[in-house]
Amino acid sequence: MAYTDIDDPTIYFNTVLYTSNSGSSPRTISGVGFQPDWVWVKNRDSGDYNHVASDSVRGLNKILQPDTTIAQLTNHAAGYISAANSDGFVLTAGSSNLSNYDTGSNKQVAWNWKAGTSFTNDASSTSVGDIDSAGSVNTDAGFSIISFTKTDGEVTVAHGLGAKPSLIIFKPLASANWIVTATINNSMSNNYLLLHASDANQTDGAYANPTSSVFSISNNIAPNSAHIAYCFAPKQGYSRVGTFLSNNTTDNAWVYCGFKPALVLLKSTTSTNDWMIFDNKRDPFNVTQHKIYPDLSNAEATNENDLDFLSTGFKLRNNHGANTFIFMAFAEQPFVTSKGVPATAR
Repeated sequence: MAYTDIDDPTIYFNTVLYTSNSGSSPRTISGVGFQPDWVWVKNRDSGDYNHVASDSVRGLNKILQPDTTIAQLTNHAAGYISAANSDGFVLTAGSSNLSNYDTGSNKQVAWNWKAGTSFTNDASSTSVGDIDSAGSVNTDAGFSIISFTKTDGEVTVAHGLGAKPSLIIFKPLASANWIVTATINNSMSNNYLLLHASDANQTDGAYANPTSSVFSISNNIAPNSAHIAYCFAPKQGYSRVGTFLSNNTTDNAWVYCGFKPALVLLKSTTSTNDWMIFDNKRDPFNVTQHKIYPDLSNAEATNENDLDFLSTGFKLRNNHGANTFIFMAFAEQPFVTSKGVPATAR
């Protein structure tokens, strides 16, 4: 049985749907269930608006766009998150409008993660990592948000998780690539993907396997600049990172997670294909019909019949070619709770 220490995953990750209200400002988005530390929002109905992501470490009023390489934007003219509360966040119009988060009557999706415990590491004092780092950490959920200023050369950075992360998303705050290092073929060494692009897996020998205390950054990534990193260490019954082989048929791969998913992020590592995000709020029933591409500003794709969310994981229902995929998933409900309550099918 897949027992877990996290019986209610929604206290650490939750998706919230809302409908735009013609740019009414300020506007409180509630229903998250906790005070979020990383908020990622996308307009579902229009391709005219980029993904926008904010976190409590940089300041929620500071925006990065996962589908572009642009530098961090502060108090953006098209709106920003001005505050967070115990059940959500507050949207505030910028000098022009609120179109980053609220346009006409368009549908929106917000994915929310909780970190919450302050973290600092003085590398010279602790001898952990090569450079100082600070941020917000949730060791129970295996999630940390880490800021650091990268020096020249290949460096290691403390992540605060106390466990080895299996996927790390990081970006310089200047105009530069989004980098994703993840466990591919049982190793994170040398491998990386671009969150903002459809490219297949690339290699860089500077990326070593992370440890329970540090991860590595290549010399090729924006030396002498500020960075932000989102680090994920899988937790049984709550989150999982892995790879699987798509079998080139519509009766495709079944992927074990140990829980009924609330969100699944997918990317082919062997071919040029877009990233894909599915969640249980946009699709409360099988088969999933709504797909968002993290590397594109496109409106949500509909009637896709891509996959089923199951009590133990997910199953692909579309032909995605004979490709190796990486995935990261978060739970709606563990397959079996610590009290022995089983997950039900959808």
